Amino acid sequence: MNPAPDAAPEAAPRTAPHVAHGLAGLLALRGTDLGHTGWTGITQGRVDTFADATDDHQWIHTDPARAADGPFGGTIAHGYLTLALLIPLFSELLTIDGVKMSVNYGLNKVRFPAPVPVGARLRLRGVVADVTEVKGDGVEMTLDFTMETDRGEKPALVAQAVYRHYA
Repeated sequence: MNPAPDAAPEAAPRTAPHVAHGLAGLLALRGTDLGHTGWTGITQGRVDTFADATDDHQWIHTDPARAADGPFGGTIAHGYLTLALLIPLFSELLTIDGVKMSVNYGLNKVRFPAPVPVGARLRLRGVVADVTEVKGDGVEMTLDFTMETDRGEKPALVAQAVYRHYA
């Protein structure tokens, strides 16, 4: 399927995620550009399911008829839906083996510079900003994420996420 004429250019598809073997492998990734994921689509059904899960039924997300006359010309994805997609998309960028547990430790900064219209496609780009050792035989990994859309120049999401991995 070819993107719309105003779509973001396709970069070379990823053939496989980066692989980190244990804590030493994670430490070696400091400064690594992990590249980008494949595209994932945003459908009205996905937005409605998220609205039901979070009880956020604001009309800009769930009422296509009303939203058509609104500021975005149609319904848009929730910012927090875009953020939640970091979880499945990140697994396309990095596979980690040789650790007992990995946990989402939090976010240092999150911004939503541009809306994500229903029908748009998203992809995640990630850079390993830092990896440091922490108590308990673990490492803390800080990643700079950008969620790109095929609908414009501004990113849909810019976030710095922190994960902890334990051997």
